[in-house]
Amino acid sequence: MEAYTDFAQVYDLFMDNVPYEEWCSYIRAILSEYGIEDGILLDLGCGTGKMTRLMADAGFDMIGLDASMEMLEIAREQEDGTRAKDILYLLQDMREFELYGTVRAVYSACDCLNYILEEEDLLRVFQLVNNYLDPQGLFIFDINTPYKYQTLLAENTFAESREESSFIWENYYDTDSCINEYDLTIFVKEGELFRRFCEVHYQRCYLLETIQSLLAEAGMELVACYDGYSRQPVRQDSERITIVAREHGKA
Repeated sequence: MEAYTDFAQVYDLFMDNVPYEEWCSYIRAILSEYGIEDGILLDLGCGTGKMTRLMADAGFDMIGLDASMEMLEIAREQEDGTRAKDILYLLQDMREFELYGTVRAVYSACDCLNYILEEEDLLRVFQLVNNYLDPQGLFIFDINTPYKYQTLLAENTFAESREESSFIWENYYDTDSCINEYDLTIFVKEGELFRRFCEVHYQRCYLLETIQSLLAEAGMELVACYDGYSRQPVRQDSERITIVAREHGKA
């Protein structure tokens, strides 16, 4: 599992098209449907903490967990509100994370779980989530779809240029292994010059049937699947699927 290093410093710049506020409202609406409107939540793969801070502002007691020290350093630098200063950030690998107690819900956004490359590791993540959920607690997460990897990303190259930074994304998808590789070349302005650095990241494409099977093995039940951050059913050309699962079996 790769963690963002140098790319962390420009992550928010190039992710400014992500509708974090809408996603937070969406997650809050689902939580509310199941009677969860306060208490402790875990943001699994919190990155620079944008959604973590928004959920803290909404009144939740937040834990942000990420494997990238660089991402968490930026998250801590953004603690500009009273509730944001109360967020507990943990530098941990989601495949072996530990909490101090249970939480009412866990969510994971921006295809974080696609970075788990082995099924047994993804099962372990699900088992840990289930272990730290309150009875009937919710797990809400999104994953990229086969359509996105095979059709939209595929063997394509993407580039974006800003005044202070630019990047080139060279993508490769292997249909046999279901592994997606993307090579990032990033240029960051420092004075009159640009510094160049490179990172390679890998994600795995999982079928929805596999996700459902692993959730069940981990002790959770699949509650709902949606097309992206909507309430519409999953389509053949869905790029992202949001999954709602629930702990069951605890006393």
